[in-house]
Amino acid sequence: MRVVIVTESFPPDVNGVAHCAFQTARHLVERGHTPVVVAPATAAGTGPDAGAPCPVVRVPSLPLPGYPQVRVALPSRRVAAAIAEHRADLVHLASPFVLGVRGMTAAARLGIPAVAVYQTDLGGYARTYMGAGEAAAWRRIRSVHAAADLTLAPSSAARRDLDTHGVPRVKLWPRGVDTTRFRPDRRDEALRRALAPDGELIVGYVGRLAPEKQVELLAGARALPGVRLVVVGDGPSRPGLEESLPGAVFLGRRTGDQLARIFASLDVFVHTGPFETFCQTVQEAMASGVPVVAPAVGGPLDLVAHGRTGLLVPPRDADAVRDAVAALAADPALRDAYGAAGRVTVEGRTWAAVGDRLIGHYEDVLAARRPVVAA
Repeated sequence: MRVVIVTESFPPDVNGVAHCAFQTARHLVERGHTPVVVAPATAAGTGPDAGAPCPVVRVPSLPLPGYPQVRVALPSRRVAAAIAEHRADLVHLASPFVLGVRGMTAAARLGIPAVAVYQTDLGGYARTYMGAGEAAAWRRIRSVHAAADLTLAPSSAARRDLDTHGVPRVKLWPRGVDTTRFRPDRRDEALRRALAPDGELIVGYVGRLAPEKQVELLAGARALPGVRLVVVGDGPSRPGLEESLPGAVFLGRRTGDQLARIFASLDVFVHTGPFETFCQTVQEAMASGVPVVAPAVGGPLDLVAHGRTGLLVPPRDADAVRDAVAALAADPALRDAYGAAGRVTVEGRTWAAVGDRLIGHYEDVLAARRPVVAA
């Protein structure tokens, strides 16, 4: 199968869309298929993509005003050219909004089926950054996804949102987790001593530092006696968070095995953002054997079994976050039980298993497009 993956983000970008697109391309190659990725150019330009599992076509881009870590593709003929030159059987649109729209248009013009992967709560982002515009964001989402042969939602909550807003032909496709990289035996006592030299309970957040993540909700948990807050990630909110979370350790962006050691060395993982269509870092914490505190909204509802693998709290409630962390801090046996149950829960959610489900969706779309031959 020849697949063109048109994605709004791709490594070296560090975010859920980039990671999922990379894992999709890698799995397709491992299963004997032939993918090509089309993605915005990085700040460094359009040089070779070292480590990419397949060829990558970079489209000129500009940084998003106020958030330079995010780049937006400019109009370019490279998208249609890449699809045509690859002789694609199918176009995969990863979180389509700007570049993906061009990919959808090109696929339709060329008569090639398209699968659109919904991954970003753009309506929530519109509320966060503009205070309005949610309805316009959903009109854009509905327009793009309605043109696809199939839309894949990462969680039950995301699927309900798409159904509610009139997006047709939606199926569930969750995300995988690298259970080999993220595992409990990565716990590093030397790292723990460096992060919490007085033996404090280590509470961690991993993710972008941006307004929609609402990391400031950790203020109450940070102030608990005997707690050390560790924040991993970068973004436009970092300077303000360093001021509002005094005493927290900010490690910046970490990836790979280094990130896996940090995850496994936490005592509690807390996610605060209320706009997650999935929430990959929750899965990575669970794979690392770490109990989770997360908002009872969006993707975490599918991932965290309240009272078994972690605690779900009302979204945007700093007091609830603090109280959940305090409850886990007071009960080491409960932390151990939640962490062990979390690891068991995600062991079957490998990228290989999830990738094979995706290929099954591709095959269904291609089969539906084949002409019916009369008997």
